[in-house]
Amino acid sequence: MGRAAKVLQLFKTLHRTRQQVFKNDVRALAARKKINEEFKNNKSETSPKKIEELMKIGSDVELLLRKSVIQGIHTDHNTLKLVPRKDLLVENVPYCDSPTQKQ
Repeated sequence: MGRAAKVLQLFKTLHRTRQQVFKNDVRALAARKKINEEFKNNKSETSPKKIEELMKIGSDVELLLRKSVIQGIHTDHNTLKLVPRKDLLVENVPYCDSPTQKQ
């Protein structure tokens, strides 16, 4: 796959991830604008090293969004309802109110 195709694939992947992470959130339009702005600002870049660097940053951002961001919905003035995506829900160790100390 050529470099241009990889850049386009990353662009599309970032937007798909953005749509999943910020589903039904019109205020998250800023993320869409930021992705477009960053790609537009760097579209004339010709240095293979710089392009690889930018691709790494884009991939890291996509991973961070996909693995770390949980959407919150305001239910009233001081309450948020968290809406985790299924891929974020993982098995966890049960919470313990009184942990024992290791000897």
